[in-house]
Amino acid sequence: MSKKINLPYDDASCGWYAALPEQPVCTRLQGEQRADYAVIGAGFAGLAAARRLAEHHPQARILLVDAQRVGYGASGRNSGFVIDLPHKFALEHPDPAHKQRLLGLNRAAIDQLQGLIQRHGIDCQWSHAGKYQGAVGPRGLAYLEHFEHLLKGLGEPFHWVERDELARVVGSQHYSRAIYTPGCYLMQPAALVTGLGCSLPGNVELLEESPIQRLERDGQGGWILHGNNGRIRTPQLLLGTSIFTQEFGYLRNRLLPVMTFASWTRPLSDAELAAYGGELDWGLTPADHAGTTVRMTQDRRLIIRNTYKHVPKYGKSSSEAMRASVREDHRKAFLARFPQLANVPFSHTWGGVYAISRNFTNFFGELEQGVYASACDNGVGAAWGTISGTLLADLAVGADSPQLRDIQAVTGMPSLNPPEPLLGLGVRSRIRLAAWNSRSEL
Repeated sequence: MSKKINLPYDDASCGWYAALPEQPVCTRLQGEQRADYAVIGAGFAGLAAARRLAEHHPQARILLVDAQRVGYGASGRNSGFVIDLPHKFALEHPDPAHKQRLLGLNRAAIDQLQGLIQRHGIDCQWSHAGKYQGAVGPRGLAYLEHFEHLLKGLGEPFHWVERDELARVVGSQHYSRAIYTPGCYLMQPAALVTGLGCSLPGNVELLEESPIQRLERDGQGGWILHGNNGRIRTPQLLLGTSIFTQEFGYLRNRLLPVMTFASWTRPLSDAELAAYGGELDWGLTPADHAGTTVRMTQDRRLIIRNTYKHVPKYGKSSSEAMRASVREDHRKAFLARFPQLANVPFSHTWGGVYAISRNFTNFFGELEQGVYASACDNGVGAAWGTISGTLLADLAVGADSPQLRDIQAVTGMPSLNPPEPLLGLGVRSRIRLAAWNSRSEL
């Protein structure tokens, strides 16, 4: 195929990435390269796929290629939750076996990440902190009661947390109640992803700042990956490219690019920490899905995340003016929760693009002979990316397992989108309506 690729265009203001130590000089794609396997995209999925390929075939040459630095893209821009429960709409699936498969896959991903963190000494604020799901008013409380019903049906542990008890943790009387679930882990996403990139097996070569501009069949059943200053010939290609999978000609008109935004403070001083009055190292997601996510990190930073935008041009759909407007909204949410910290500024505001589908279905499998992809995480990239990338490598080498059969059972084809401009109008209208309905929970 000769189509040019629309590349990632992320902003330079991601707090997670800015907090990292200076990164070593990267290796870029140069000249003519041959590989037994090539993996495009070095986020959670691509890193896991490359690692698993190397475990299956330690003598193979595996090239893992990313357009940016590892940790700079979507995998390093989330809010730092690794969630074990089926997420949001998946939790409402009518088939209990479907939900149990998702739960098992997510927990396998958590176990895998924890093992790698321990084995390689990755410093990423990894913590088995659990997660609060919080409600502000009647709308949020109704969602919490529904969440309780779903958890009971799943047979998963949880407990209610009332306002005063919750305030002792989160330093705010803003929330009426919350449900605490114990299986979630917290982490610093950019630190985790860069740590995974630095600890790859010896037969995986990581090529950063090496955008693949074009894919071409080589006439012998394999592929040629064209970059700016080099190209890769390979018989097997794995795509860990999320929303950008459609740029390579696959799953077109089936993925929706959505950007969500976060802001965080500088680390709180001792006096500010005393005024805050809560604990370190917790995460709270909103009972109402369109509400506000809040986190306190181990290094004393408060994070506010809300606001969703349809971004058909990915990062190029965003702008400084858009981020300034989002930052104002984040400030309102911050002050509503932490008026005692009114003098604490935000140091960074950033966005990250992810893929959702209209039928909330993830794609996993072989796109055509020799091309495999995991795409559309529907907002749960850390756990899903890790396990789907791992199992995608198993599929590519023909290694069967119960987990592989489980992921094949819970994935499918994302539904087709209506054509533009109807798609953009519909998505923007739905986002605005959700924000309006959820305004009491923001």
